Amino acid sequence: MEFNISKVITKVRKNVPLVQAITNYVTINDCANILLAYGASPAMVEAYDEAYEFAKICGSIYINLGTLTKEQEIASIEASIAAKQNNIPVVLDPVGCAAIPRKMQVIKRILEVGRIDVLKGNAGEIKFLAGVASNARGVDSIDDGSGLVEACISLAKKYGCVVIATGREDVITDDSRTLLVLNEVEMLTKITGAGCMLGALCAATAAVEEDKFVSAVAAVTSMCVAGEMAFLESQLPGTFKCKLMDSIYLLNESKLEECGRLKWI
Repeated sequence: MEFNISKVITKVRKNVPLVQAITNYVTINDCANILLAYGASPAMVEAYDEAYEFAKICGSIYINLGTLTKEQEIASIEASIAAKQNNIPVVLDPVGCAAIPRKMQVIKRILEVGRIDVLKGNAGEIKFLAGVASNARGVDSIDDGSGLVEACISLAKKYGCVVIATGREDVITDDSRTLLVLNEVEMLTKITGAGCMLGALCAATAAVEEDKFVSAVAAVTSMCVAGEMAFLESQLPGTFKCKLMDSIYLLNESKLEECGRLKWI
């Protein structure tokens, strides 16, 4: 099965999609900057009395539950309602859902009144959502990844969306298609915000690519290839993070085609 994910990055840069990001305060600046570096236009609109109306004009919406305030909770639900009404893709990052029960209530509410097109989480979060025994510590996964592919497929079928599970090998599935991204970048685990930045990239690609499985693969591969590029220039976390942003900016179709390592399951 073949498809061209490299064209997606060109679509992003040609269309400059407006991405509404309701995300956590630890990494909000990182998400905004990586969207800009990738070619999208970030809008960190999270006021509950603005989120619904603003969502109507966006290309996609990124919802990250990392530091979920009451204002963000209402804004996320309101934005997801607007997304459903106006056929706007939503990327959800269920940060900490395995540790904080309230976050599951918010996810269920979004599923009831809104939509989720792409669900991206770490192995612990994804297995928890799939109802499989998992191992998480706060917002971090310490799961060994066993049974992860099966959990992702089960969750994709349950929620009717694309599921991404990050780890040593990233899993992406829409239930009918499943693959691994094999570009392993250990240094991405040594900086704050790598997962959140990936979620933002997923929203950028979802805004321009109708096939959300393809958009998800393009985003994950972009992050991994850029991570490899950055690591070649710096093996220290501080400068690596700066180089990562530069590498996202320098990323192009040929680099993705040359360096992306995908494995179908």
